[in-house]
Amino acid sequence: MSTLAQTTTPPASDPRDADTPLVSVVIPCLNEAENIESCVAAALEAIERMGVHGEVVVADNNSEDDSARLAEQAGARVVVERRRGYGSAYLAGFAASTGRYIVMADADLTYDFEEIPRFVAALQDGAEMAIGDRMDNIQPGAMPWLHRYVGNPILTGLLNLFFRTGISDAHCGMRAVRREVLSRLDLRTTGMEFASEMVIRASKENLRIAEFPIEYHPRGGESKLSSFRDGWRHLRFLLVHSPNHLFILPGAVLAGLGTLIVVFVGAGLDFFGRAWGVHALIGGALLMIVGTQVLALGLCAHAYGTYFMGEQDPWFDRMRARFRLEHGLLLGGLFSLVGVVLGGLIVATWVAHGFGSLADERLAVIAASLLIVGIQIFFSSFLLSILGLRRR
Repeated sequence: MSTLAQTTTPPASDPRDADTPLVSVVIPCLNEAENIESCVAAALEAIERMGVHGEVVVADNNSEDDSARLAEQAGARVVVERRRGYGSAYLAGFAASTGRYIVMADADLTYDFEEIPRFVAALQDGAEMAIGDRMDNIQPGAMPWLHRYVGNPILTGLLNLFFRTGISDAHCGMRAVRREVLSRLDLRTTGMEFASEMVIRASKENLRIAEFPIEYHPRGGESKLSSFRDGWRHLRFLLVHSPNHLFILPGAVLAGLGTLIVVFVGAGLDFFGRAWGVHALIGGALLMIVGTQVLALGLCAHAYGTYFMGEQDPWFDRMRARFRLEHGLLLGGLFSLVGVVLGGLIVATWVAHGFGSLADERLAVIAASLLIVGIQIFFSSFLLSILGLRRR
């Protein structure tokens, strides 16, 4: 739970109220005693030069130094968020702020607060979110080479691949957003992946996003980033919010490849210029079974996102409109029936030969695989239908 230091959270205000600040500068802070006064002063100066009514809100993330006291002395309103995390601090800061436009910037002196008017101007010109692009204006020593040439390009590239945002620097910490779109963004993450979540949610909500170059300066004080831990949290967040890339595509590739192997090897056809034995058939059956299961998980992930998290996916919506529970049950039942029939042929042959040794390994593998896949499809269809009960 967040609490205000020596002040109370202001009540929600009508955006049309003349007393409502035009801009709130929200600064997350964790043990930044040597930087926070300079950041608050620079933000207040930028607001004063704009000639508008504004405020600076410092979201102190339960600092162990004098950050909160120094920020308040410098003129900021301080909200203390005891739950550690970059996202937690920002969520508390957003809740405490009252401005029509919210400008975000870190408390480590890496961003130039004189850029605040540009971010506000972008929102006034019609953008619903504005993001800085640091990558061509990084001062010497400001960003480790691993972040500059590996981490940020890869994560930003994956984010654009998965969600088609078109953002050049998805993890820039200086950005701005209109207050009225916060409810649509429905931000929830508590860690560094908050930056990715904000861009992803903005893309899914089709917000108008402005991006322009800004400078990135060497930080003051000790960095709180953990390259591999925070990088993994970003990557994990991208994957779990993209079922198509995490489940559907890999599952389709595995199931398709496995099916081809089962068909070719089961029929005794040459594959890559040679005949393959039962071990290749077992491998193909394994791929087919695993691929089917991964596909089923992907569909369930889509259903959960649609029914419980308000996600929208045109492909899933089309599939949902076209196929019903009965279609899945029929397909699963058909696979299972073929598997049972093939298994019955094996048993009949075994009986006809006086209960001797069973030597038809290929047919047995195919029968078992079809039965397993049929059962997966059958019960996954029921699970999708159960998730669908949550439809609005």
